Amino acid sequence: MAGTLYLIPNTLGDEHRETQLPHVLPKDTIHQASQLRYWIVENAKTARALLKAIDSHAPLICPLQEMQMSEWRGPAKEHQQKNQTPDVKKLLQPLLDGHDMGLMSEAGLPAIADPGSDVVKAAHQLGITVRAMVGPSSLLLALMSSGMNGQSFAFHGYLPVNQTEKIASLKYLEQESKKKHQTQLWIETPYRNAAMIETMLQSLHTNTHMCVAADLSLPSEWVKSQTVGAWQTAIKKEPGLLQALHQRPAVFLLLA
Repeated sequence: MAGTLYLIPNTLGDEHRETQLPHVLPKDTIHQASQLRYWIVENAKTARALLKAIDSHAPLICPLQEMQMSEWRGPAKEHQQKNQTPDVKKLLQPLLDGHDMGLMSEAGLPAIADPGSDVVKAAHQLGITVRAMVGPSSLLLALMSSGMNGQSFAFHGYLPVNQTEKIASLKYLEQESKKKHQTQLWIETPYRNAAMIETMLQSLHTNTHMCVAADLSLPSEWVKSQTVGAWQTAIKKEPGLLQALHQRPAVFLLLA
């Protein structure tokens, strides 16, 4: 019989994983992760750090150096340019040999805003059982904390880096939100947080609701949800606010 592919959540921050774990991962998730020796991960260094922290709560089935760990970060650019599909199924061979495997993202939930969805799709094509384990999702935590519409929402990954295209995207999302009463969510490379906020304040209507949720589930968690006009006033009073969000993983939301 084939093994089971377990989708193992990661913490949302790099620091103090040992103390974070009991607050963000259920005991069943921690235990299941400790029992896996075959892994597909986005980043081996990050995966080993989480497993080291898990070992302090539930002893690992084998030493870290004995684990079989393959990295998967999505199709390489050369494959995408040539419309080629790399053989993800080769990564799943231990499952076909009867071993259970874990799939782990760099942060948060595997296959959500994460290339792991390709691995999950391949597992289903091979008839392999997939089991998702409970853990933190920055997108859902941000939506919960925002006070915006949780009945209808859409996630858009990263918006364009080009300023003209970014403004056009923001205006389009605002129009879609107003038309459908739908919350719009996206993420950004952390060092561009300030630029994203400044562009939102320049591009969106003053009565549109805007939320920034940073460092979710961490001791430094910070969430502010208010109208664009209120944001503009707050930043005038506290100009250091934008710099304070520099390099902090964040989710951005709007509701028109």
